[in-house]
Amino acid sequence: MIVLKTDLVIDVKGLRCPRPLLTTKQTLEKMQPGQTLEVISDDFSTKASFPPYLKRTGDELLKIEIQGEEIRLYIRKK
Repeated sequence: MIVLKTDLVIDVKGLRCPRPLLTTKQTLEKMQPGQTLEVISDDFSTKASFPPYLKRTGDELLKIEIQGEEIRLYIRKK
C-alpha cells in the first residue's frame, strides 16, 4: 500500500454533487503548484465527476481509495 503525503485535507462528507467538486475547486485555487490535496467524501458520484474535471484543469488525480462508505481522492495541484 502506497501512502501519499498530503499538504491539505478537506472533508466533504455529507455534501452532495456538485458541492464536493465546488469545494475542491475553491481549495485547489488557493494551493501552490505541486502541493497534494486529499479529499474525503461519501458521495460516490465524486468517483465519476472528479477525473473529467481534473483532466480539464490539468491537476493530477494521483489515486482514488475506497474505504467502506468513504472515498479518498488524492490530487496534485498543477
